[in-house]
Formats: sequence, C-alpha cells, structure tokens
Amino acid sequence: MTTDQTSAVQMTNDHKVGAQRKPTLAVWKFASCDGCQLTLLNCEDELLSIAGAVDIAYFPEATRAVAEGPYDVSLVEGSITTPHDAERIREVRAMSGTLVTIGACATAGGIQALRNLTDVYEFRSIVYAHPEYVQTLDRSTPIAAHVDVDLELRGCPIDKGQLLETLAALLAGRKPRIPTYSVCVECKKRNNVCVAVAHGTPCLGPVTQAGCGALCPSFSRGCYGCFGPQDSANLPAMTDRLRAQGMREPEVVRLYRTFNTGAEAFRAESARVATHPAAAHPAASTQTTRGSAEEAPA
Repeated sequence: MTTDQTSAVQMTNDHKVGAQRKPTLAVWKFASCDGCQLTLLNCEDELLSIAGAVDIAYFPEATRAVAEGPYDVSLVEGSITTPHDAERIREVRAMSGTLVTIGACATAGGIQALRNLTDVYEFRSIVYAHPEYVQTLDRSTPIAAHVDVDLELRGCPIDKGQLLETLAALLAGRKPRIPTYSVCVECKKRNNVCVAVAHGTPCLGPVTQAGCGALCPSFSRGCYGCFGPQDSANLPAMTDRLRAQGMREPEVVRLYRTFNTGAEAFRAESARVATHPAAAHPAASTQTTRGSAEEAPA
C-alpha cells in the first residue's frame, strides 16, 4: 500500500482503539462476471489491512457472514438487466452512505449492453424453451441510470491500485485521486513506443480513460477501451485516424462496441459510423492493418 493508504488504515485503527466503531463495507453483485469483486479479493496482503480497517458487513463472494445495514460504503458491481435488479439497487442506495460503482458493467452497462442494439425479446424466444418464465428488461443499463452514484471506478476489470486508493481516501475523508487523462499519458510514463505511430496499429488509447497502466500497448497491442471514454475524448477525430489506418466502418463500429458499448460517447460515435454508407458496403474498403478490430473481443 502507498503511504497515504497505510496512513488511512492506521487512522481507522486508531479510531478503533478509541472505542469508535469501524466503518461498514458492503459489496453487491448485479449482472456481471464477478471479476471486479475478485480484484478486491486479489489484493492479497492489502486485504488484511482493509479487513482490519473496516467491518466487511456484506460480501457473499468472500463470506457467508452478513450484518444488517445501513452500510457506510457500498461497492456495486454489475449492470441492471431485470425488474428485480432495478428494485434492489434502490434498496441498496437507501441503505448506503457512499455508493461506489466498480467496473464497466456498473458504470456503462458492460458488454451485455450489446443487447441495447437489438430486440432482446426475440433472442429470449429463440434461446429459452419457455421464455415466459424469464423476466428481463430490454436494456442493460449502468447503476447511475437508476440511483445517485457517489463515485465510479472504470475498467474491465477495475484496477487494484485505484480500488485501494478509493478505500484509503474514503477512510481518510478525502477525495480519491483517480486520473481522468487518457491512456496515452500512461504510455508516455512507461516509455512505450506508440503502437499507432510506429506500427500502424489501431488503438483507442487517445480517447480512453487511464487506469489500466497502458497494459495492451505495453505488449504491442492497441487499446480496446476497457476503461471507457476519457471525459474530453474527440471521437470523430479518432474515427478518422482509424479509417486512415485502413479500418473499415464495420471494424470501427465493432471496436467501439465492446466493454463499454453503452458509454454515451462510444455509443453515439458507433451509431454515427454505423450510418455511414460504407458501413453497409464493407467491400468498398478492403485495406486492413495489424491489430485491426478483427482481433477485438466479440
């Protein structure tokens, strides 16, 4: 842990000595893969300090012990995809002092927000023998579409360092230091050679919020935007750059529609590109480059 994080934990332990109760922490799951919850469990040595600084009151992924709310801090993973989830998140909000959404599912609807682009009820009728028993919403939406959110941690999954920084900041009563610049800055910090400039690899780093440590570019791969759009991203210029590198319109659309397909900036730009005449006739552009969207996740 960093010095600030260690100080925050010590501060809380001091309160404990002074007969003050420990802050309560709850971790909630909605529609997701559990990867962001596992990030907390994977904190390993730091987890012991966290457990000593807070009372982990509700965390089914880690323990069967449950303490009734209200809770000082709630970490919420996953998107809202069912009527029951829409009701449950309002209950979680009501019993949470501070609500932090963690991961692309909770902050942007996740990769399951691809359902927003089509008729989910048609899929349901094809996949399930008795679709009438499946209760679902026609869209996958982020937590902030339903309740007030105090802080968002981006990523698929979230970054361990950002999670620890957030918990330490909340314990110390200060604002978490979460970067809002682009992945390009992280590449510069790591002295990475720009994969877009040096190799012609399509890369969303210029429009993606930092937090991953420029993981993909560090291995000569283009950024896929798993931390979502940076707050001042110029998406039309990014699209022009991708086209100049030889990507066809369907490939550009697919690159925007992955982990954060429901993030408004990516959603709007992918919709704009999808209406381009060339998107309906992909054979009109045949040049592709290394690292194209054909390698991107489905």
